[in-house]
Amino acid sequence: MERVSKHNYYLDIAQTVAERGTCLRRCFGAIIVKNDSIISTGYNGAPRGRKNCCDLGYCRREEMRIPRGQRYELCRSVHAEANAIISASRENMIGSTLYIACVDPATKEVVGSVTSCAMCKRMVINAGIQEVIVRETADTYSVYPVVRWVENDDSLTQELGY
Repeated sequence: MERVSKHNYYLDIAQTVAERGTCLRRCFGAIIVKNDSIISTGYNGAPRGRKNCCDLGYCRREEMRIPRGQRYELCRSVHAEANAIISASRENMIGSTLYIACVDPATKEVVGSVTSCAMCKRMVINAGIQEVIVRETADTYSVYPVVRWVENDDSLTQELGY
């Protein structure tokens, strides 16, 4: 019997968490793990008490034809990484690993080549998370050492979209 690797085990859980996502474009699931214990989970959806895009039946960014990765301030959702961070204490997150999986809500297929947005990267850095592991396919993933996000400060090179 061949066992699933630890990383894919946690990515499988993150993918299941993504099934709770309420976005019409992409559903993300995130889990924070430290010392082989799950600290918290999060998925993308509107703030508590507000209607989700899936409840409204439309996505404002989709209606405005805004390309993926742009104008997140128009999005109703709190990102999965942010929700997982909100649900954990910083003390528990220091030195932890954040696992992320993205699923297309229409096809339920894994979406690869994704990573945290600039704002979520800042939250991950401040939370003390050590690395981010992102699902690419059912059994492959990318590893992002958070120290690289600190060293390569993309906020100094981004163009302002105003």
